[in-house]
Amino acid sequence: MRETLGLQSRRRFLGGMAGAMVTMLAVPFRLAGQAAASRTATEHPDPRPGIDGSKVLTADQLQDHADVIPVYDGIRKIPHIADGIRCSCGCATAPEFRSLLTCYETGMASHCEVCLTEGRMAVRLHGDGRTLDQIRAALDARFG
Repeated sequence: MRETLGLQSRRRFLGGMAGAMVTMLAVPFRLAGQAAASRTATEHPDPRPGIDGSKVLTADQLQDHADVIPVYDGIRKIPHIADGIRCSCGCATAPEFRSLLTCYETGMASHCEVCLTEGRMAVRLHGDGRTLDQIRAALDARFG
């Protein structure tokens, strides 16, 4: 009986420790998630005056992702639009990401279907004569 009580006590102790560890580990992620949620909920950024597409990755830099080169080329032509769009994939929660343009300057878009879809839509809609506000509205309707 003593061994049974000892075993149960150890199980309770270890179970309690495991629960405490999970709680301790979850707190930073919960706080990060709360900060991310507040940043994600922000409005689209204002395009920076004089922004250009010189930092958008080039075909040479995208050799391993040749299929995305046309989208990158399109974004390079409309940096003033891409810089005014909040990306919806979640990268906007990272402090180093400012706008959809950032996704194309860092290469994030070469791996992310949301960034690519937003970029394709922005390029197409701008080509159709849509304004930044109209493009934002279309992207918000698609991605929320």
